[in-house]
Amino acid sequence: MATEDDTPAWRRFVFGDEELPDPDYPLDHVPGDERKGLVSISAVLLGFVFFAGTLWAGAEVGAAMGFGPMLTAMAAGYAILGVYVATLCGIAAKSGLTTVLLARYSFGSWGAKFADLILGGTQVGWFGVTIPMVAIPTATFFGLDTPTFTAALILLWGVLHLATAYFGYEGMERLSLVAVPILVVVGLLSIFIAVQDVGGLSGLFGSASGSEMGFAAAVTIVVGTFISGGTQAPNWARFASSTRIGFWAGLIAFLIGNGFLFLSGAVGGSVYNVTPAGDLYEVLAAQGLAAVGLLALILNIWTTNDNAAYAFGVAGSEAFEFDRKRPFILTGGAIGIVLALVGADSLLIPWLSTLGQYVPPLGGVVIADFLLCWRMRVPKMADVRFASVRWTGVLAYVVGAVVAILTAGQIVPGLAAPQVIPGPVGAALNGLVAAFIAHVALYYLLEANGIVDGHDVAPDAERL
Repeated sequence: MATEDDTPAWRRFVFGDEELPDPDYPLDHVPGDERKGLVSISAVLLGFVFFAGTLWAGAEVGAAMGFGPMLTAMAAGYAILGVYVATLCGIAAKSGLTTVLLARYSFGSWGAKFADLILGGTQVGWFGVTIPMVAIPTATFFGLDTPTFTAALILLWGVLHLATAYFGYEGMERLSLVAVPILVVVGLLSIFIAVQDVGGLSGLFGSASGSEMGFAAAVTIVVGTFISGGTQAPNWARFASSTRIGFWAGLIAFLIGNGFLFLSGAVGGSVYNVTPAGDLYEVLAAQGLAAVGLLALILNIWTTNDNAAYAFGVAGSEAFEFDRKRPFILTGGAIGIVLALVGADSLLIPWLSTLGQYVPPLGGVVIADFLLCWRMRVPKMADVRFASVRWTGVLAYVVGAVVAILTAGQIVPGLAAPQVIPGPVGAALNGLVAAFIAHVALYYLLEANGIVDGHDVAPDAERL
C-alpha cells in the first residue's frame, strides 16, 4: 500500500488515510473507546431533527384544529415517534451498528442491499430537494435572486453541507454543538415575541380556533414529520457509550426537540401571515429579525442535510462492502447538487410522502428482530455467516409496505392504489406495526422451526 508521501492528493482527499481504518467504522461495530456521551449524541440528533418541514407541519395543525387541541395531538404524536426512534437508538448503541448494518442481520447480506437503496438512495434525493430551501432565501435576502446567483448559492451550500459529513461524526458533532444552542435560543426568542404580539397566552389560544382537522389526522401529521428520518438515527446513536444513553438521546431529540420545533411553527403560524406558514425565517423577518432568521435557517438546513449526506455515505459503504464512506458521500452529494440545480425542490412534499410509506416498515422489522428474535443478544458480525436473503425479514417488510400502500391509497404520489385499510395513525405507523407483527410471526413459525434458513452463528460467538 502506498505511503502518505507518495499517495496522490486526489486519492487522499477521496479515501483519507488508507493506512488507518475509517474513523466512522461504516462496516463494523463502533469500538468501546470511540463511544460518546449523552451531550454529544443528543446534539447530533437534535441537529438532525431541526428541520423547517416540522415548523410548517406545526403551523398547519395549529391553524386547522386550534392551539389547545394541537398541543394534545402533538404530545401523543411525539410520544409515539420518540419511543420508536429511541428504541432504534438503544439497539444501535448496544450493537454499535448503522441502520444498514442492522438491516444485514434482519434481511441478509443481499437482502440488506434493498435497505441500502431505500435508506441511502432516498437520502441523495433528500439532499437535492433540501439545498434550495436555504439557497433561495439567501438570494432573496441579499436582493440577488437571479437564476445565476441562486445556482451559485446552491453549489456553495451543497459543498458546505457535504463538508461536515465528509469529516464524519466529528465534523457533524462540532457543527451541532454550535448550531443547536443557537437554534434553541432563536426559537425561544421568536416564541416570546410572537406571544407578546398576539396579546399573551390568552390571545394565542384564541387566535386559531378552527376545527378542520380531527385528532387522528393531526397525530398522523405529527408522527409523519420525522418517522422516516428517525429510522436513520442509528447511524449516529451507535456511537453512544451505553444502550441507556442511546435511548435517552433518541428520546430527547425526537420527543423534546421535534416537539419544540413543531410548537415554534404552530406559534409562528398562528400569529403571523407568512408563506410558508410558520417558517422560522419568514416569521423572524416579520418580527424585524430577518438577519437572525437567515442565520437560523442556514443552521437549520445545514445540520439536517449533512446528516443526509452521511447517511448515503454509510449506505454506500455497506452496498459495495467498501470500508470508506467518503467516496460515497462525495458521489452522492454531487448527484444531489445536480438534482437541486435542475429544480428538484418542487418534489419535496411528494418525496416526504414516499419516504413516509416505505422507510418505517424497515424500522419495524429491525426493532422486532433485535428485541424479540435476537432478544438483544446480538452476535458480532465476524461470528455470523449471513444468509444471502433472510426471508422472514424480507416478507415482513413486504407486508408492511403493502399495508402502508393500502392505507395511503397510493404506490407513489400520482400512482393510485386502493385505499382499503383505515389509517387513524397514518400509513407510516400502520406499515411499521404490520411489519413488526409479521416479522415476529414469520420468525417463530418458519425460521425458529427450521422451515426456512436463517444466519449461521458460531457456537462460541461473542455477544454484544
